[in-house]
Amino acid sequence: MHRPPIIGIDASRLAVGERTGTETYTAQLLHHLPPHLTSETVRLYLNSRELPTEAGAPYEAIRMPFPRFWTHGRLSWEITRRPPDILFVPAHVVPLVHPRSVITIHDLGYLHEPESHPPASRRHLHLSTRWSVHAARRVIAISTATHRDLVRAYGVPEGKIRVVHHGVGPEFRPASREAVAEMKARLGLPARYVLAVGTIQPRKNLGCLAGAMRSVRECDLPHHLVVAGKRGWLAEVVEREVEASGMAGLVHWAGYVSPADLPALYTGADAFCFPSLYEGFGLPALEAMACGVPTLISDRGALPEVAGTAAIVVDAADEQAIGAALVRLLTDADLRRRLVTQGSARAALFTWDRTAAQTLDILREVLRLNARSSESDQRTAAVGPEP
Repeated sequence: MHRPPIIGIDASRLAVGERTGTETYTAQLLHHLPPHLTSETVRLYLNSRELPTEAGAPYEAIRMPFPRFWTHGRLSWEITRRPPDILFVPAHVVPLVHPRSVITIHDLGYLHEPESHPPASRRHLHLSTRWSVHAARRVIAISTATHRDLVRAYGVPEGKIRVVHHGVGPEFRPASREAVAEMKARLGLPARYVLAVGTIQPRKNLGCLAGAMRSVRECDLPHHLVVAGKRGWLAEVVEREVEASGMAGLVHWAGYVSPADLPALYTGADAFCFPSLYEGFGLPALEAMACGVPTLISDRGALPEVAGTAAIVVDAADEQAIGAALVRLLTDADLRRRLVTQGSARAALFTWDRTAAQTLDILREVLRLNARSSESDQRTAAVGPEP
């Protein structure tokens, strides 16, 4: 009698306190996976003593706190000692010792915008990603843009890659006026604002966006720019660019905003702007659309793929074009109504439940390949080598 297959998942991202893209992805997958499981046993590997909410039933949680080299050291040791049938890594790095694996690659932004990353981080990302995409049996790309980058940059065979989009949770919907007013008062936000959400790093193009606010001020519009997100690498470069724009007085740094406050933060904005130099997906744009906010995106990376025709698209390098589009977004009532309607419909196409179901299908595909390989090995052993 065959035992149920064991799916191992690197759940170390759950231990991060202030969750951003890859942490949210891991948490949402684990939250939505259980209804799709049948006979599989899912074993989570955690680099923490605490048990995150998402790591409860029906999962088997293995807590392995380790200060350094957790992936290539502690995780490799554990899966050598008690190997799962397959290992799923939701974020970029397959351990040196591993069973057949599936990995998710979120973006190759360090290749598109190398100056936006410290040299040591860029080298580490390049080497670890190159190793991981060739070591894994299947590679999940979160967009067609990332799929294309993997083929071009690392020669990954197209048949090895599967595109699985992110989702938008049901909590992202227009918040009540009372919730928006309470959030604005508590966070000290201006009455009218344009919103940008994301980790503070150069590729978010915030210096250019701050400069584009000059067009808003020249049209006598009362809006300020609210930037929500934790500090990332080279955040000080971004802050200097914002100062150099001459519009720093209009910029409010809200810092990291908790997931519970995000729907009200989006709803309170008159426009959402995401003029990033590169995105592997661009989840904040969909979250804004789901909350009924007219949205502006750049023409880079996966953003046009994700937003479709439900957002204004601008050249990320053209500050004047961003400013003109922003003024239009704030003043053209017909355009605003159209984008709100189309944005809501567009965001509804992306669900975490579908993301979880498609991801599990890929894991099962590799499990079937494993089973066929094992059966072939057993037949060869039974017949014996050719004379």
